[in-house]
Amino acid sequence: MEGGKKIKVAVIGATGAVGQVFMWMLSDHPWFELAYATASASRIGLKYASTVHWVMPFEMPGKLKEIEMKEFNYQKMKEAGVKIVFSALPAAVASEAEPQLRANGFYVFSNAAAMRYDKDVPIMIPEANSEQLELIKQQGYPETGFIITNANCVTTGLAVAIAPLRKFGIKTVTINSYQSVSGAGYPGLSSFDITDNCIPFIKGEEEKIEKELKKILSINPDVYAYTVRVPVMFGHLETVWLEFESDVEPDDVIKAWDEFKLSEDLPSGAGKPVVYSSENTFPQPKYAFWGDPKGMVVYTGRLKKKNNKIGFVLLVNNIVKGAAGGSIENAETFVRSFGLV
Repeated sequence: MEGGKKIKVAVIGATGAVGQVFMWMLSDHPWFELAYATASASRIGLKYASTVHWVMPFEMPGKLKEIEMKEFNYQKMKEAGVKIVFSALPAAVASEAEPQLRANGFYVFSNAAAMRYDKDVPIMIPEANSEQLELIKQQGYPETGFIITNANCVTTGLAVAIAPLRKFGIKTVTINSYQSVSGAGYPGLSSFDITDNCIPFIKGEEEKIEKELKKILSINPDVYAYTVRVPVMFGHLETVWLEFESDVEPDDVIKAWDEFKLSEDLPSGAGKPVVYSSENTFPQPKYAFWGDPKGMVVYTGRLKKKNNKIGFVLLVNNIVKGAAGGSIENAETFVRSFGLV
């Protein structure tokens, strides 16, 4: 908070699945005040509760119900005192809107993939690479605004789980994901396509994992990925095999996860980012909203060693830690690091 007052923020794309998580997490945030929210042109002037198809597995916070949807307008956002913008825009729209937001002096924290691969735009996960925050200076901060993106949702869970294992030297990563339908957005897939079915292809997803993991963790392993859409509402399950440069035992991995902590105390950050259980049936997507804060913990299980490889299963909440919650945690890292709180 600046001068004891909360920092005013906006959510653009507030009615989609990721937008709903932004709205929920910002409705009672200790540092940020939700001052502006936009949606499609047909929703301008409507109250949030009357125009959103609420898909979260809990009741909409009362504070959100009467929020009026506003137009996407830079000047009006400035007049509302907005400094930070959280973007839940589709990539095609974000590719035009987010650079314009930056040029107008806003600090943009985006869930979209549009700007992720620009050299001066961080793909940030505070548990893994908060040092990439320095890249905003290459974008012109503090004289101008900037853009910080979060990673693809599968990559986020994977990067958090293997960040504390980098010290062992990661040579290869084999990843198979089983991704919930909420990852396709709303309205998303046709029920005729996904009911009683799994779809073994998600366009662009495997390439994102292979590319983003290396940029985030500053490592260069061979990455082998398959992605599958499954008929589950929330939570992406991933099976992972890692090959290391050194000899690694399961106990070494458990110890690394147990000792892994966030370097900063952040409102949306999990004090223990990775939680492991030896139960044979753990983790499962039904645990997606577990943890403190809800949905921000990466759960791991089924740890084993075969030949020279370590394998495990992980669960990431794709729309919280893997999307909106990750962006909010990035914003918290920024304001903490640059003295705005």
